[in-house]
Amino acid sequence: MTFANPEYVVITYGTFDLFHFGHVELLRRARGLGTKLIVGCSTDSFNIRKGKRAVIPYEHRKHVLLSCRFVDEVFPEDSWDQKEEDIAKYNAKVFVMGDDWHGAFDSLKRLVQVVYLPRTINVSSSEIRRNLHEAS
Repeated sequence: MTFANPEYVVITYGTFDLFHFGHVELLRRARGLGTKLIVGCSTDSFNIRKGKRAVIPYEHRKHVLLSCRFVDEVFPEDSWDQKEEDIAKYNAKVFVMGDDWHGAFDSLKRLVQVVYLPRTINVSSSEIRRNLHEAS
């Protein structure tokens, strides 16, 4: 699938904790679907409401994301419900998530092209956390 076109803003979301190769690959492939990639990074308070706790604070995760050459802009993700507003605000044409979310955002298809990208095999923040815990 190639969408490269001056009008194809791609939007994606995530916590991006313990930034790793799998994150880079997802962002690289997402950016390849358009000409600009905008990332909604889950805030610390939103992660708590989701029952998660990031190891790295939001501002640091945002800084890391902005240093990635595939990412053009980062904004805070504060709730599940903001996606439609964000799509309109950033004039996004493509919405990307990892394929472990397959089907979860199909309701957005009336607004944007929804793409679920395969995750990088054997790489995840959860696995890194588990390995660190076992090593300590």
